[in-house]
Amino acid sequence: MTQHYDTDVLIIGTGPAGSTLGLALANYGVKVQLFTQFSWLANSPRAHITNQRAMEVLRDLGIEDQVKQIATPWDQMGESLITTSLVGEEIARLSAWGTGDERHGDYIQGSPCPLVDLIQPKMEALLVKNAAERGAIYNFNTEYLSHEQDESGVTATFLNRITNTEFSLRAKYLVGMDGAKSRVLEQLNLPLEGIMARAGTVYVTFKADLSEYVKNRPAILQWIVNPEASFGDLGMGLLRAITPWNEWIMGWGFDISKGEPQVTEQQVRARLNTFVGTEVEDVEIQKVSYWYVNQTWATEYSKGRVFCGGDAVHRHPPSSGLGSNTCMQDAFNLGWKLAYAVKGWADESLLESYTTERAPVGKQIVARANQSRFDYKHLKEVFGFDQGVTTQQQMLDRIFAEDEHGAEIRQKLFKALEIKHYEFNAQGVELNQRYGSNAVIAEIEPEVFVKDEQLYLQATTRPGAKIPHTWLIDAKGNKQSTLDITGHGRFTLLTGLSGQGWKKAVDALNLPYLDVIQIGCRDYRDVYGTWNKLSEIHESGAILVRPDGYVAWRYQDSTNNEFDYLNTLKAVLKQVQLTV
Repeated sequence: MTQHYDTDVLIIGTGPAGSTLGLALANYGVKVQLFTQFSWLANSPRAHITNQRAMEVLRDLGIEDQVKQIATPWDQMGESLITTSLVGEEIARLSAWGTGDERHGDYIQGSPCPLVDLIQPKMEALLVKNAAERGAIYNFNTEYLSHEQDESGVTATFLNRITNTEFSLRAKYLVGMDGAKSRVLEQLNLPLEGIMARAGTVYVTFKADLSEYVKNRPAILQWIVNPEASFGDLGMGLLRAITPWNEWIMGWGFDISKGEPQVTEQQVRARLNTFVGTEVEDVEIQKVSYWYVNQTWATEYSKGRVFCGGDAVHRHPPSSGLGSNTCMQDAFNLGWKLAYAVKGWADESLLESYTTERAPVGKQIVARANQSRFDYKHLKEVFGFDQGVTTQQQMLDRIFAEDEHGAEIRQKLFKALEIKHYEFNAQGVELNQRYGSNAVIAEIEPEVFVKDEQLYLQATTRPGAKIPHTWLIDAKGNKQSTLDITGHGRFTLLTGLSGQGWKKAVDALNLPYLDVIQIGCRDYRDVYGTWNKLSEIHESGAILVRPDGYVAWRYQDSTNNEFDYLNTLKAVLKQVQLTV
């Protein structure tokens, strides 16, 4: 086949996955073109929670500050309320996303990045703006049709939906990040497991100034408990602030066995008044949509030179706020690997690690998101609407009864709230992802988690884990995170002042992708002593950190005078598929 290439990488899809990949490749100097059949980006505010790991990705790619400027900040995200209505009686509340007193310190200690709330249309627009400014080429109104691949490249065929003409482009690699109905995944015939459409939800986006109703108890998420909202697997309705406190989503479940309901505007307005607890006069209903709960994941993410990621390979409900965050992490994992293969810095076998590393994560988050929905059954038992309770007052009397039965119900309520920490305060789910692949040199002894691995981050420099965050002080007295001095498209070998042998080895190799940093030198002082504790190595040892911030290998002590730094490092780089 021809060795002519129109670009290095073709990406189908411009959502959080596709545009994060486009931004990463543009940052790394790789030629990339992105395609969408639509005239613009996301048209609904479906994804919104941006967790710490996704913010770390955006920090590495240079747009974290831009995100924070337009997002709802962390301190306004915390309280999730369970009430009879927006103005009605409060049943319970949960401090979410690490904002509560019990967990905030864990989140601050675990990452230099806050969580934020930013709706998908705004996030996508920011990713596209920066990717395009840095060289990525976007093609709107352009539908992907098919592809053919050979040993040296991929030829993809597209339809220009404006001129209604077909054309083809050739690239070294093709990536399908084209959503839950991915045509690329279908054509690759990648294996999927699980079930689609196991439950249904009605979503209504609307504009209304509800600030007077939330001024005493503001919350991004308001869970509404009354007979009008008790349908579906959650047993509650939802009011979610898109832009506090003027743009909203209202949601409630429906019985999918009875088909898709045809909700009228009159019914929407009546339900909104019920959810708010009073008549809302000035309302602009923007869209009514029907959304289905999926529980599906792919077991393989690629074939040959074609890859898939994002919602194409993991399809699940928004519970736990994992969707777009996982999509961005797929892209960040794949981006540097494609760049290294394009530049000849790695063997193409490196690309095999994408499936090996990300497919287990995809399966895990699909399970977690669905389990978070299943766990609402404990709250439903407290409310009692499926146990003979028919009115709101009966439900309140049941919960707040001043007798032994009421005490039992309240204990069930508190236990149910504890379980919901696995949805709303699960820092471990977000930051404890571990990789095992040919791009990681694993250690023999298995890791033992000392706390619940879903709830709590366990920072470690073990190969396959993310480099721990701590603050160092640079020569100007500024704080620098360990995440800031690693990554950015390059491998970094971290050592200490007594690791001169490693520095000499890196200098002797003079590789275009490898840096060395001696923590403790004037540029990066460990003045708090926290890196000394977190590094888990002697300062003469070394930690090899990948461009995505994950540890590829570590050597815990090299004080032996006969140690061969140069050849050891060469062998390690080759073992993780890099060219030396």
